[in-house]
Formats: sequence, C-alpha cells, structure tokens
Amino acid sequence: MDKKRVVVTGLGVVSPLGNTIDELWNNLIQGNSGIDFITKVNKDDFPAKVSAEVKDWDPTLYMDKKDAKRMDLFTQYAVASAKMAVEDAHLEITEELAPRVGVWIGSGIGGMATYEEQFHKFLEKGYRRVSPFFVPMLIPDMASGQVSIQLGAKGINNCSVTACASGTNSIGDAFKVIQRGDADIMITGGAEAPLTNMAFAGFSSAKALSTNDDPKTASRPFDKNRDGFVMGEGAGTLIIESLESAQKRGAKIYAEIVGYGSAGDAFHITSPAPEGEGAVRSMKQAIEDAGLEATAIDYINAHGTSTELNDSFETKAIKQVFGEYAYKLSVSSTKSMTGHLLGAAGAVEAIASIKAIENSIVPPTINYETPDPECDLDYVPNEAKEKVVNVALSNSLGFGGHNATLVFKKYQ
Repeated sequence: MDKKRVVVTGLGVVSPLGNTIDELWNNLIQGNSGIDFITKVNKDDFPAKVSAEVKDWDPTLYMDKKDAKRMDLFTQYAVASAKMAVEDAHLEITEELAPRVGVWIGSGIGGMATYEEQFHKFLEKGYRRVSPFFVPMLIPDMASGQVSIQLGAKGINNCSVTACASGTNSIGDAFKVIQRGDADIMITGGAEAPLTNMAFAGFSSAKALSTNDDPKTASRPFDKNRDGFVMGEGAGTLIIESLESAQKRGAKIYAEIVGYGSAGDAFHITSPAPEGEGAVRSMKQAIEDAGLEATAIDYINAHGTSTELNDSFETKAIKQVFGEYAYKLSVSSTKSMTGHLLGAAGAVEAIASIKAIENSIVPPTINYETPDPECDLDYVPNEAKEKVVNVALSNSLGFGGHNATLVFKKYQ
C-alpha cells in the first residue's frame, strides 16, 4: 500500500513567549526568554523560584465562559491553540468532512491544578463538595475530547501520554493515521499546565529543577553550568493532512512531515539510557521512515532540557547517529527560552522546526556561556543563524524511557 504524503497546513500556540505563532517565532529568533519568577505558587516554599508562565491568559477569547469553567487550564490552552490552528489552515469542518477529521493531543500530567483544588475541598468539606466535573477536568485525554467537541471533529480521537514526549508522540501517531488512510486531516499536538504546588514539590524533591535565582539565565541547555530544567506551560497544535486533501482545499502548506521514530529505553524511570542509546534508535528510525540519508538533516531542535544527563547523552546520541556530520549540523534548544513545557514541549518545538524551514532561520540556544567538553556540537549559541533548512529533526525524551523523533521537510 502506498503511504500517503502528509503536510502541515495550520499552526496555533499558547506559550510563555506569546499566544500567537508570530509572537512565539519573533521572540525565539530574537533570543528572548519567557522565563520569570513563578507567580502561580509561593516561590518561598520551594528551592526552585522560576518558571515559564503563559502571560495575559483570557480563555473567553476562545470559548464560552461556562465551557471554560468546566475545563482545566491545560484543556483551555489546547482548545485555544487548536482553534487558532484551524483558523490558520482556513479549515471548515462541515458535517460531510467531520468523520474524516481526527484529533490526537497529548498531555503528560493532565489536570494537576484541578486535582489539587478538589482534593483540598474533599479534605475540608467531604465528598459532596467535590465538583461533578472533577474527573472530566482531570483526565489527560480531555484536551483531545474538548477540542473534538468544540470543533465538531468526529474522526479518530486519541491522546498519547508519554511524559515529556507526549506532544511529539501525538503528532507522530496522528501522522501515521493519515499515512495509512484512516483520516484525511488531524488536529494534533500537546498541552500542559503543570505549574502547581504538587508538581513543583515533586520535581523539586527529585532535584530536577534549576535553582538558579536569575530567571532569564536559569535555562541553559548544553552549558557546563546548567543545573536543571525550568518548568513551563502552554499548548501547541498543528493541522496536518494528506497532500490530496490540502491540494483539494487549496491550503497553504508550511512543510511536509516525512518521518517518525519512537523507541523505549527499558532502563530507568527518570534517567536516560547510557550514551542516549534509546534516542539513537528513535532518530535512526525517524530518518529511515523519512527515506532520507542522515546527511540530509540541516537542523535539530534538541530535547535539550538543561539537565546534566539529558544534554550530554543527547549530544552523544546525535554523534552516534550522524558521525562526523554531527559537527556540521545546527542543533539548538528552544527550551532555553520557553522553558520545558513537558507534554506540550514537542508540539511547540515542532512548530519552531517548521518555522525554521519556512524562514531559513535557526533559533538559538540562549545562555550558552561556558562550553562543556561533553557537549561540543554547534548549538547555535545565543544568536539566531540564517541558514537554509530543507530538513529539520525534532527530539523529545520523556520519563519512563520514552524517545520520540519527528522529521519535517520543505514541501516540494
């Protein structure tokens, strides 16, 4: 069976660097940071003081006030970014089209804030005071569910929960749905709103978060003095569709999605496998799936979390996949500016990769000051670089040993 070609025709985002694609992209290429002192929890209660929060959030711009009240923040972000992406794609979901339009949106944690708030109510006032919307607000698949309801998409409806790889796995899984002909159009991405006391407490106990007191320089992927990731929030959504569907609609095509790889470490709950061997298999699989040689890749949007093990192991993995050519690649971590959006990270980074192809500009890794001998590739330090990007690869690596890779190509 011939695999269908799949293209990207719409983009939408809610992020610490802005709630439009233009805002996000302009901030990325200018090297601006969306990180500041956290306001959503009391920073004095935790060793980590900084986070990447969404600014000026008003759900009523995208949905009815009553609907918004029945959604956790991560779902609000997903609905908003999905509506933007559908508008960007000039997609009209008619009765006739609806069964061929699917939704696949991932979330690593789901409704963390809802859980905390309702648990306090339960402890203080008993079960009768717990909201009847507690469960539908909490479960991670509700971003997909609500996007489908709000937009009338009646095709396959799913959610990948693979920690920090959730967004990337969701896009990859949605890509395969179209490739095999089970839908014509997919609304896909990731959403997360984890800036809560318990999430902060858990990651602080695990010593995973940066305790740097200077918000703007706290996230410093690949830098020798990195000391942990900076937690962020937001959502990214792509409209992807079969080439035939896009051509039939006369849609604008941003890029083609050509490869997807996914591999398990089978090693440790939080630590990446030695030498990044799972990431090696994921990248190789994605490049092979794309039918490309490794030397066709121009840019890698790295997982690049700013943690000691991730950055050195991901670097080793890239060298293992690309050999000497690794030193000719541009590799950057946009998490230096957005922070780590957990389940939404892969979706927002897919958008950055697509925009790099569209604009022939590679976003930088900011806060790169002290080289680490373990990390010796071209991380596009501190300033964006003009470069023709025909093919971009995006990596996401999650707790539980999840590795996921996407390959995007200039549409021809």
